[in-house]
Amino acid sequence: MDPLSIVLSIAFALGLIAIIRSLRSGKAPPPPQNSPPSPKAERPIGPSTLDPISVEPPAVAAPAETVATETSQIKTPAPIPPKSAPIKVTAPVQPREILVGAAYVIDGDSLRIKKREIRFFGVDAPEFNHPHGKTAKWALFKLCKGERVHAHIIAEDDHSRCVARCTLDDGCDLSAEMVKLGLALDWLKFSNGRYRALEADGLRRKLWLADARQNGRMHVWDAYEARQRDRAKN
Repeated sequence: MDPLSIVLSIAFALGLIAIIRSLRSGKAPPPPQNSPPSPKAERPIGPSTLDPISVEPPAVAAPAETVATETSQIKTPAPIPPKSAPIKVTAPVQPREILVGAAYVIDGDSLRIKKREIRFFGVDAPEFNHPHGKTAKWALFKLCKGERVHAHIIAEDDHSRCVARCTLDDGCDLSAEMVKLGLALDWLKFSNGRYRALEADGLRRKLWLADARQNGRMHVWDAYEARQRDRAKN
């Protein structure tokens, strides 16, 4: 055996003896000279060896939705309420439509514009076959002749006629004019007394059938029309 081999064997034996002694005494043996440093042994990871300063806890992902209560109930977006239903106006104040044009006169408080029948707002004129009915019709005809009538429609009556405030181009209120002429009565139930001050003294006695209708005395109408039928038969 050559001298180099003998030296290496002796060194190996000495190192082995030193390792055995260190294991018995609990100390690590000193590293041999000219030998590469041994890698540092990794510390086992466990609850007792974790460093609370250097070791960060694992990141927790934020919840995708907002938690509403302690029972982890997920808050859901509130449903969008349906659009409210349109409100039906039963007694409109503002005109909902305006008809403008030449008028065909039917009687003292109604006419026709563009094939639509219009009932005057707030007044009551005699029927065509009642006393003063023909006079009322022709008086309204003279007011409307050659004029454009503006019908500000505000409602419909029980006969599906449009109820309107009717004026001429110059703003003349036809309902007011018919009362001034003594050929129509203010109808308090619908006008709120708008035209009452225009009535002349004794006008309600003159237009007694219209006054009877306004006060619910329809038996007066029935008696008058019965007499008219009897005269027509004779």
